Amino acid sequence: MPAQDKAVQEELASLRQAIEHHNRLYHQLDTPRITDQEYDRLFQRLLELEAAYPDFVTDDSPSRRVGSAPLSDFRQVRHALPMLSLDKVNNEEDLDRFDQRLVKRLGNTSTIVYSCEPKIDGIAVSLLYENGILVRGATRGDGTTGEDITHNVRTVQDIPLRLHGSDYPGTLEVRGEIFMTKSGFAAMNREALGKGERIFVNPRNAAAGMMRQKNSRVTATRPLTMFCYGTGLVEGGNLPDALDDIYTQLEKWGLPVNPLRLAATGIEAACGYCRKILGQRDSLDYEIDGVVLKVNGLKLQQQLGMNARTPRWAVAFKFPAEEVATQLRDVEFQVGRTGTITPVARLEPVFVGGVTVSNATLHNMDEVRRLGICIGDWVIIRRAGDVIPKIVQLTSKPSGYESTSGVTGHEVQKKAIEAPEHCPVCGSPVVQDEGGVLLRCSGGLICRAQLEQSLIHFASRTAMDIEGLGNKLVEQLVREGLVGSIADIYRLDLDRLQNLERMGRKSAQNLLDGIERSKSVSLARFLYALGIREVGEATALSLANHFGTLDKVQQASVEVLESIPDIGPVVAGRIAGFFSQPAHQNLIRELLDAGVCPREQLLPANDKLPLAGQTWVVTGTLESMDRNAAKARLQALGAKVASSVSAKTTCVVAGPGAGSKLATAENLGINVIDEAEFLSLLESSAEPD
Repeated sequence: MPAQDKAVQEELASLRQAIEHHNRLYHQLDTPRITDQEYDRLFQRLLELEAAYPDFVTDDSPSRRVGSAPLSDFRQVRHALPMLSLDKVNNEEDLDRFDQRLVKRLGNTSTIVYSCEPKIDGIAVSLLYENGILVRGATRGDGTTGEDITHNVRTVQDIPLRLHGSDYPGTLEVRGEIFMTKSGFAAMNREALGKGERIFVNPRNAAAGMMRQKNSRVTATRPLTMFCYGTGLVEGGNLPDALDDIYTQLEKWGLPVNPLRLAATGIEAACGYCRKILGQRDSLDYEIDGVVLKVNGLKLQQQLGMNARTPRWAVAFKFPAEEVATQLRDVEFQVGRTGTITPVARLEPVFVGGVTVSNATLHNMDEVRRLGICIGDWVIIRRAGDVIPKIVQLTSKPSGYESTSGVTGHEVQKKAIEAPEHCPVCGSPVVQDEGGVLLRCSGGLICRAQLEQSLIHFASRTAMDIEGLGNKLVEQLVREGLVGSIADIYRLDLDRLQNLERMGRKSAQNLLDGIERSKSVSLARFLYALGIREVGEATALSLANHFGTLDKVQQASVEVLESIPDIGPVVAGRIAGFFSQPAHQNLIRELLDAGVCPREQLLPANDKLPLAGQTWVVTGTLESMDRNAAKARLQALGAKVASSVSAKTTCVVAGPGAGSKLATAENLGINVIDEAEFLSLLESSAEPD
């Protein structure tokens, strides 16, 4: 190698090492040793040399943090080891029970040491280092497959492009949470407002959006940071035997870890840590929604093993939902598919639980009376489970309150919330439900709101599965007068459809093809699509399995319907009442005349079904289907599906978030399978659609 090239490479290596050293002092340790001008001089020299000698540019160069050309798409990445979700608990009693389960499973009386750290509200990522060089960054995705975001990960200042030291494994996968600080988020939005640009809603969404930004030059300008919370694949080297020692080692290699982490001996100390972090929540410069507790010893983790989709040795302690005060400015009434009229609170917009909330459900008029609220009142808003905004109680206007929307200059006149006497959509009389709680529009399908929701339900994926007939198009068809009943879907033609706004001939033909395909449908799907009150997928499948044909379902008496397992007198009355109404009889006749052909269900003897005589329980959240669909599939195989676990339970299907039912099954020694095993069972049984 020429002497000049060697000298350039040595200078580049020295510059990179110095810049990374000062990056760590500034971004991670908050102890800068040089001025900004001196840092800029080093960085500018690096850029000049790399521009003059492009062949000497390396993947671990600090210059890679400025971003690169936009990508056209994201490459899929399969994780060598799954990125698992965690079981969640909401109180210290549940933490005690978690600890007791572990002690019982370990079979000793030793006090368990827990590694505790704040649960960051950001985006989970995987970093892959080969021989100390960052070669890949990926999102968590579904836990098995994520997206390659290496171009964006390289721009995050806290993430080393090359590990420090020399004792790291040849292959090291580090997992952590990328997030945006509260102060950085506020500064970013202030700058955006000054430029008249779009602002972000909350730090979590902003961080997630930046990690999926195809132009990493944009990501490089954002105040992103990271804390590591564990490791994945490790090859060609060893890590310490305890999680707190692993964190210390990661920190020595230049990786950022949370300084608030603690190894707590015993569950009481862990609970004390949770209380302490909860007290610090508002003072932290980043959003957290709880604390993560993990068994500190890796050998104990291996001994405890896995549940269906989560590790037994870790749990997320969720903090109570955040609550704030705001003003109830109005109440509107919305009409659902079955005519239920629900009061919806219109609120002075307020930031709670990471999002701006302006609406909240009031459920029904009993809830309004229970709360004792009026329009114009100040109320406490809670995001139940950090998702659904809910009015908790009355309150008084907070001192020093400042509106986030700037519209509080005018007073809202205080007035009572009164139930409507007529439907707000069609004007039909409002009637009270049998239980005296719910209000319903009596207009049926003459009510546009009910008609639209009924059409959306009829065309949905789990019903008739009409591809292309989405919510917006349904609203347009009703508004234009092209559809006045469910049967009108099968009377649509190309000429009328292609003239609709944003439709076109090709889209219209695709929709008509989807409508034609839907005519061949299973009896269970057809029954579910009709939208009979309280008849979900599972009940529809039970009806199809029991009667086999549409005619027999239509002719069934209340007494016969009640004899079907899991169909009680109320649901039996709903089904019989639906098919006895002339309007519904005419609708079904029109659908059949249009060519809709519900397939007859084969009725094997119950004792010959593969799961006959067995009792199953479904718990947690399944990714491929909801619980009702899983229940229907099990019932089709002859199983009885129970709502609780007992000694008589044959098997439990456990998805992510499975809680007490899973614990009960484990204590009783009942067989537990995950979603993958469940889907394999369904496929091998090959029950008819």
